[in-house]
Amino acid sequence: MQLIIQPNGTIRCLYGETLDLHSLGKLSIARGSHVEPNEAGQWFADLAPVGGPKLGPFNHRSAALTAEVAWLQKHWLPCGDA
Repeated sequence: MQLIIQPNGTIRCLYGETLDLHSLGKLSIARGSHVEPNEAGQWFADLAPVGGPKLGPFNHRSAALTAEVAWLQKHWLPCGDA
């Protein structure tokens, strides 16, 4: 798990259960995207909650989840825009 510690002490990360985040202080958890299928069974990762694009279509949910994490790590996590 990658933790970004900002100058004001705020810690940003993509939520995971690798580390007990409660041990770092008060948590504020928010969705970064919505991974949902369409009527044809194709999967999309909609990153609108963090001002990002809609990725897809993907044939498998796992592919949409992988694309979601890659986008968040590259575009959202380092700069924290949202």
